[in-house]
Amino acid sequence: MSNRPADKQDAAAVPLVVDVDGTLIRSDLLHEAVLQFVARHPFQMWKLLPWVVSGKPRIKGALAERIDTVCPTAPLRDEVVELIRAAEAEGRPVYLASASDRRYVDAIAERIGGIAGVFATENGVNLSGAAKARKLDETLGKSGYDYIGNGSADFPVWQSARQVLVVSRSGRFASAVRKSFPHAEVVAEHRTGMKDYVRAMRMHQWAKNLLLFLPMIAGHMLDLQSIVSSILGFVCFCLAASSAYIINDLLDLPGDRAHARKRNRPFASGAIPVAYGPPFALVLLGGAFAASLALPIWFTLVLALYVGATLTYSLYLKRKVMIDVIVLAGLYTLRVLGGVAAVGVVSSPWLLMFSLFLFLSLAIVKRCSELVAQRVAGVEETIGRGYRVEDLSVMLGLGAAAGQGAVLVVALYIFSPQVQLLYERPELLWLVCPLLLYWTGRTLLLANRDGIHDDPVVWALTDRTSWIVAALSALVIAAAI
Repeated sequence: MSNRPADKQDAAAVPLVVDVDGTLIRSDLLHEAVLQFVARHPFQMWKLLPWVVSGKPRIKGALAERIDTVCPTAPLRDEVVELIRAAEAEGRPVYLASASDRRYVDAIAERIGGIAGVFATENGVNLSGAAKARKLDETLGKSGYDYIGNGSADFPVWQSARQVLVVSRSGRFASAVRKSFPHAEVVAEHRTGMKDYVRAMRMHQWAKNLLLFLPMIAGHMLDLQSIVSSILGFVCFCLAASSAYIINDLLDLPGDRAHARKRNRPFASGAIPVAYGPPFALVLLGGAFAASLALPIWFTLVLALYVGATLTYSLYLKRKVMIDVIVLAGLYTLRVLGGVAAVGVVSSPWLLMFSLFLFLSLAIVKRCSELVAQRVAGVEETIGRGYRVEDLSVMLGLGAAAGQGAVLVVALYIFSPQVQLLYERPELLWLVCPLLLYWTGRTLLLANRDGIHDDPVVWALTDRTSWIVAALSALVIAAAI
């Protein structure tokens, strides 16, 4: 009698029981809670180990007591929500049954609405697999409910259910379910593809790593060895940056899901399970450091400093007003310093000072564009940030000051002894100053008009006017050589 197709007449009163993690939501509440605990309490990460040793009910309960941001934003699976609504329209009671902590499952039930009851982990009992099957059999009766799940832990429940409903994560899993339950019905399929991992790497952001070529160009070192070293350094920073983006996305899931564009990122949308993120990031980071061994040791040290600063930013500093933009500016500058280390050119304090001021201006532009988007959406305060919309006028002023500071560095550089060694007509470099004044001013104006929707460096590389300014500056520099 068990696991046969449901008769429509009999089905009218049969409860529908829905698993939560990976089924109703495109994620796992425990994994997300761990990540949010790390994001919000980075100096208490050590507590996770004794909680894990104490058993799953302990860690689930401890996290539920401390983290309340995962349920309101967890991405729902539309096909399963529609199934719930259809069951409710037929007058069938719908229950949620999950191995997650009771507090989380109650919150999901309240978010969905119309749920008749909840079965979840509580009182030291981890409600998964056979334990879940026993609980449902005791309450609803063996073969007295239809069950929808998504993993191997659901097999004991399916064995007790009247009808097997499946959210399949792969063709192989669907075949395994049908082998055990020939009448199983696949109601939704979720397959993570290679394009999802490519999107998670944010390869368009690699454009920022073109800054590694700046020392080679500024130092007029265009020999083959310098070019190859710069390219290899570029690859290392790209892999390390992608690793950092993945970690940042994992730690900032609630904020990303509240954002009009960021909610579509692979981890925020549930296209890639969050559990896959950390190992993926480690593989990319390992590749970056392995490749860096072919370059001078100073490059590897700069790369390590960049990775350390990025992780510190993601875990803690990005929530600190003004410190976050200074660190962002420093990360841009570290890319330039990486280029210096890769080609072995003597570090120029002028180049580093110029980079720090210019990239501080661009980091502020990034925050201003986010605040403008909030202003348009009518949101006063950022999630996971310390800024408010009312700070916009101050931030725009600081961005303008930093941009003009970069221009001042160029003006002072023209009178330095180094210029006489590199340029025959250094007076022509004055023409770069008005070009920079125009570009930084225009960038701030566009940010205030909600015209910059991405990282400002990436935006600049796709902006026609920025290309024109860069071309004119290159012509001026070429004429001055």
